[in-house]
Amino acid sequence: MPSPSLSPAKPDIKAIRLTNCRLFLPHSASVLVPQDLWISPTTGKILNPQRAFFDANITPSETYDLGGRIVAPGFIDVQLNGAYGFDFSVPSEDYGERLKGVVNRRLVGTGVTSYCPTLTSQREEVYAKTLPFLSAPHSRNASDGSESLGAHCEGPFINPERRGIHKCELLQIPTGFDKLEACYGAEHLAPSSTSISSTSSSSTIAPTIAMVTLAPELDRSQTIIRELHRRGIVASIGHTAASTTEAQEAVQQGASMITHLFNAMNQPHHRTPGVFGMLGSNNSSGGGDELVASNEKKKKPFFGLIADDIHVHPAMVWIAFAAHREGCILVTDAMSVLGLEDGEYKWTNGEIIVKEGGRVTLKGTEGTIAGSCVTLIECLNNMVRNTKVIAPVLLRCITENPARMLGIADRKGVLAPGADADLVVLSEYDVPVGPPNLKVEEVWKFGVRVFPSGTETEETKKEKEKQGVVEQSGENDMEGRPVRSFL
Repeated sequence: MPSPSLSPAKPDIKAIRLTNCRLFLPHSASVLVPQDLWISPTTGKILNPQRAFFDANITPSETYDLGGRIVAPGFIDVQLNGAYGFDFSVPSEDYGERLKGVVNRRLVGTGVTSYCPTLTSQREEVYAKTLPFLSAPHSRNASDGSESLGAHCEGPFINPERRGIHKCELLQIPTGFDKLEACYGAEHLAPSSTSISSTSSSSTIAPTIAMVTLAPELDRSQTIIRELHRRGIVASIGHTAASTTEAQEAVQQGASMITHLFNAMNQPHHRTPGVFGMLGSNNSSGGGDELVASNEKKKKPFFGLIADDIHVHPAMVWIAFAAHREGCILVTDAMSVLGLEDGEYKWTNGEIIVKEGGRVTLKGTEGTIAGSCVTLIECLNNMVRNTKVIAPVLLRCITENPARMLGIADRKGVLAPGADADLVVLSEYDVPVGPPNLKVEEVWKFGVRVFPSGTETEETKKEKEKQGVVEQSGENDMEGRPVRSFL
């Protein structure tokens, strides 16, 4: 991975050193590595300490003592329907303002620094009014909070038999790619392009739509999957009655994701395993694959899991994770009721959803599940409790794995020089049974601490004032260097 461009010609680059911490490095032997991390609020990137010091004469202007806590990449949620009373699928005159002020600035406090705002099956006019607000932002402003990575369009090209709470009259048959362009807008499906950035030599501009969920067994879906893949848009298999063979063909055409595995699809049977059967295919990452001829190995897709203890039984969560841990992605599938009190709330298309504790159902049905109301850190802790896998190992399911699935692991989901300095500081706490759980203590976006509010040095305060975040100055250590400590 390339390091950010540093040279003595750019003396204005500031550096912050995070010390006395354990970095989440999933490919290391111990997963958590005691090591300092250098970041820059100027470039918003993670720095290479050696290059910064020896090549660019940069020394940290601030040091943060994290008291042995864990530092992980910012969390990524690729299926989020809304939160805090805001529904991505409901247009309004103040849509953009509420998206930023209500969702992004509150969501970041849960550790989610990037996400794919998800639109359920809607009419064409809804996509026309909402998608322009859901593309990845061109600015890198930490005060904006969590950022979109591009929209996830979940429907309307799904199987009516597995529609879940999607309204049947809104569903469409994908007779050709022009049908998608007419539905979503051709401008929102434009292929990825490259542009010059102020912080690097070039950067990729992704389509407004980052991901499309569709049923591969529908007419012409396989051709459409191939075209989505060519354009750099993730094709995800979901709301489907596809057989294992049909799902495997979709993967061969370019599909690389399964939307909320086990939900809204045929359930696995020992004779007809359905979509889940792909996780039993041989590939180069599973045990015993050295016995399989290379030309017989089949690619396994990534898959989303809603680990809220409601959508999927814990035993099935463990089976899926054990079958393909490198592809496991935890998602919330959270609705607009996330963060709200229990009660009845209007949903899209005039329907009502009911929130009772951690369960969200569609009113007027026999308990049909209507998304969730959990946070991503809650999903991770649920999985820790149910699988007994230690939390640091599972962090990959909400950081690197979703970044790899979206093709952005060069800048998101990893702690590596050149990647965005989107960070979560985590503490561990004991629970009655099983390994310790994790708690979000602090969140950094583009090298600036955005959660919680607290004390900062004067230098960081000035940087935050430029980005719209104002906080008080902190104290210096005995050698005159600014230090923030958790001890």
